[in-house]
Amino acid sequence: MLGYVLPDTYKSLLREQNGGYLARTRFPTDLASSWSEEHIAVERLLGVGNADAAIDGKFGSPYMVHEWDYPDIGLVIFNTPSAGHDTVMLDYTACGRGGEPSVVYIDEDRVPRNVAPTLAAFLDALAAEAATDDGL
Repeated sequence: MLGYVLPDTYKSLLREQNGGYLARTRFPTDLASSWSEEHIAVERLLGVGNADAAIDGKFGSPYMVHEWDYPDIGLVIFNTPSAGHDTVMLDYTACGRGGEPSVVYIDEDRVPRNVAPTLAAFLDALAAEAATDDGL
């Protein structure tokens, strides 16, 4: 329906839980983001077919690419805490619509920046939110 073959890693996640909030939300990087000098923040993995905000829903990936002027390179797969000012996408530019996409970060300048060669590598690198100074 979206015109892309979804990575096996994503399909496996959907079999466990069809999208939702994440326990590990920080992707360490030396790429400065609108959130931090040392990480990208993700909040929720988009599911499929069960809600307006699913990847294929009314407010899913095609809507977000258009509404937020993201580059038309693939699929928005995560929501970030910024509510649209930045995002994380599957980038099919190098592999075509049927290949294994890389993962890119899109900040306010809308330039895709590679952060992981595959979705599996991105998920493996996610870390839990750091504890605050007061221990909470």
